[in-house]
Amino acid sequence: MAAHLIRRRFLAFVAAGLFSACLTPLQASAETAVPAAEAVTRLFLVRHGEKETGSDPALSPAGALRAAALVERLSAEGVTEIWSTATRRTQETAAPLAGALGLPVQTYDAAELPAFGNKLAATPGVKLVVGHSNTTDALAALIGADPGPPIDDAAEFDRLYVITITGGYQVTSRIERYGAPASGAETPLP
Repeated sequence: MAAHLIRRRFLAFVAAGLFSACLTPLQASAETAVPAAEAVTRLFLVRHGEKETGSDPALSPAGALRAAALVERLSAEGVTEIWSTATRRTQETAAPLAGALGLPVQTYDAAELPAFGNKLAATPGVKLVVGHSNTTDALAALIGADPGPPIDDAAEFDRLYVITITGGYQVTSRIERYGAPASGAETPLP
């Protein structure tokens, strides 16, 4: 168990180092000059809600309730962008908040996480990213956040990463739960 935690922390450290090496300082023109120390990016990362079965399943009734809980949790956070993979379950998780805020759901390629993470971190704003059990914690690590324990693929749908990036590179993060507790055993959070 201790070796597993050491390995995850090491991988998170390496990913953060690689990611930060890819970052370039934000350049502002005279018209849009904002001191880098004031540039703030807030990211909310979630896995899609509970799903039905099949090759591209829809949300289950519990997943639809979780998507509604996401609206309740994030509607007052000032979200400016909403991102989702192209799968039905992630799109359906993102859609209620997008509708409530009048924002489009933009699609990202989960196979291009380093480039996508760089794009998210390089531009100020408040962003929701809906992904999967095998991409959400990986994206958090790439951005420099603590990914926490691995997401339980079978039972964990209520993890919410709250990541703040200031000055283009200073990352703080925490992991919360939202909505009803996910069914099954709950993974302890750091």
